[in-house]
Amino acid sequence: MDVKGKTRDNIKARLDTTLFSNCKNMELVFDGLQVAKPRANFVLEKNVQLLVYKWLKSLCFLDGHASNISRLVNMEECRLYGMKSLDCPVFMQTIIPLAYRDLLLKGIWDALMEISHFFRDICSSKLNVNHIEMLETNIIETICKLDMIFSPLFFDSMEYLPIHLLFEAKVGGPVQYRWMYPFKRLDITVAI
Repeated sequence: MDVKGKTRDNIKARLDTTLFSNCKNMELVFDGLQVAKPRANFVLEKNVQLLVYKWLKSLCFLDGHASNISRLVNMEECRLYGMKSLDCPVFMQTIIPLAYRDLLLKGIWDALMEISHFFRDICSSKLNVNHIEMLETNIIETICKLDMIFSPLFFDSMEYLPIHLLFEAKVGGPVQYRWMYPFKRLDITVAI
């Protein structure tokens, strides 16, 4: 969404792209004394961003599924404010595949869809060992696709974490029995 101050697609990232990858469309353009940063193919134009934010503003979820995401949207600044940790899985697994389907290039949308399906699958209430083994192969390919789309500066250790989540799912079972969201929903406070 190219949010000012939040994006990792900056001059330093573009210089790293020139050094470490072979993306000619992401390289900086030197024009005499000026440097131009061409728009990346994964960044939406301003009018398309407004469409996404208008759509988010109109969303309503079932009670308890997610917070009121429409109140998080700031249309003037084209930003989301105050998203809680409970909303992130809903955003990742539900909203991203729907919101960007016709707005991004097919290869970019496919990679985002694969990572969304991955998180949906490991968060399901029942896990099949054969399915987890298939996911282990697929997530590596998905991370490689994301590596080819985004600049090297986008990736830190957190972007490679999904590869290790599958081992944890094999050992510990379904994720939903081990995470903190149900307790955060209840707002349990303990008096000491």
